[in-house]
Amino acid sequence: MLFSKIKNSAVLIAVVGIVLFSAKAIMVKLAYQYNVSSLHLLLFRMLFSLPFYLIILYFHKPKSTTNIKKQDYLWLLFFGFIGYYLASYFDFLGLQYIKAGLERIILFIYPTLVLLISRIFLKERISPKQIIAILITYFGVIITFSGELQYNGDHIFLGGFLIFLSALTYASYLVGSGWLIPKFGVLRFTSYAMIISSICVIIHYLILDRTSVFQYSYQVYLLGFMMAILSTLIPSFLVSLAIKKIGASNFSIIGSIGPISTIILAYIFLDERLTIMQLLGAVIVIIGITFVSLNKSKKNRKLVP
Repeated sequence: MLFSKIKNSAVLIAVVGIVLFSAKAIMVKLAYQYNVSSLHLLLFRMLFSLPFYLIILYFHKPKSTTNIKKQDYLWLLFFGFIGYYLASYFDFLGLQYIKAGLERIILFIYPTLVLLISRIFLKERISPKQIIAILITYFGVIITFSGELQYNGDHIFLGGFLIFLSALTYASYLVGSGWLIPKFGVLRFTSYAMIISSICVIIHYLILDRTSVFQYSYQVYLLGFMMAILSTLIPSFLVSLAIKKIGASNFSIIGSIGPISTIILAYIFLDERLTIMQLLGAVIVIIGITFVSLNKSKKNRKLVP
């Protein structure tokens, strides 16, 4: 009885975390209605969340740092750069051109990219079942896009490509950071990565932009703050807690509600509507990714002695 309650509460925590993460695209699209640039919006998100990660880093002292080498900090800089700065910047740029629902569907393919990157650079084997799952996933993406091309043309290609780059950089971050997280710990690694990405965004702004960030209405700053807290800080801890309680394999199954929640939220707050074919494509993508995640978790269990 107690175990069931704990598991149910963990599932609820996972669902809330996923929905909050999914709401980011909605807030970005709402902010774009006030003619804010993608760089400024990303800057607001990072600046508002930065103090909280600095506080976490200050109070969460590591038990031991003997296993951490100098090159580990260099890799941390690199993965903070690509994993949160580049991935977020490509995502924000892409949302200027495509619907929030489509954005989430494309981002959701990142587990297939993790498999492909691991195969190319780490020589990890991809099973026949995983290959089939990858093909199913990309077939779903093609179906989803086919219905949008007749309305947006070149814009959908540009937006889709930018979101794909976001998924690719995030997948690269996941592949490369896997061996760093055990050394730094989840909280410290995430905090370091977010601080590094915040610094990258600030440098980007100072070098290439430097236009006033005080020219917008209060709604833009409010949405930036909400993104920082509701779609960055809080869900990052909720997801970590859920994975700790129910495991990564179970969480990956629950994670399939991400695209669904974004589509629903986009319908409610943005009046975005996907066609029947696009919804069918979204379902196919979700099935493919869930299949990839399940097969990956089974493979990992076989490797455990």
